[in-house]
Amino acid sequence: MKAMLVVLAALAGGNLASAAEPRETSPDAPLEQTISALDTAVFDAFNHCSDPGQLEKHASYFAENVEFYHDTGGVTWNRNDMLANTRKYVCGNFTRELVPGTLQVYPIKDFGALSKGTHRFCQVSSGKCEGMADFTILWHQSGNRWEITRVLSYGHRAAAGKS
Repeated sequence: MKAMLVVLAALAGGNLASAAEPRETSPDAPLEQTISALDTAVFDAFNHCSDPGQLEKHASYFAENVEFYHDTGGVTWNRNDMLANTRKYVCGNFTRELVPGTLQVYPIKDFGALSKGTHRFCQVSSGKCEGMADFTILWHQSGNRWEITRVLSYGHRAAAGKS
């Protein structure tokens, strides 16, 4: 369980030296479809972050001044620190899976969207998914571009079901 907390704390961290480009989406896609695709993409890069290019891609989804609030790990105030933790504790050690059917998306007028759901974290070496948590992500939209500005990761517990 302690390893799980380290993983989630790592999600809170990290900025690369160069500012990354927020992701663009189709203006015609429904909000739920857009945010679901973004969630899949950001965590696909996270799950492959042992590859420096994937870590950089993961970073590109986050605002430089992203705030990450973790119920047991505390607060990380910027992308650089968040990515440093991800690089150190996550890459090659853990992957993230969205629990099917848990993603909910809500529009935020004149800003973007809020997504929330439940995810579990799995050890790369064993494939066992031993920890889970709830999350809330605040997505800012500028035109067709989206980036994460705030993340809350909370309710950490042992994973139910899949191991």
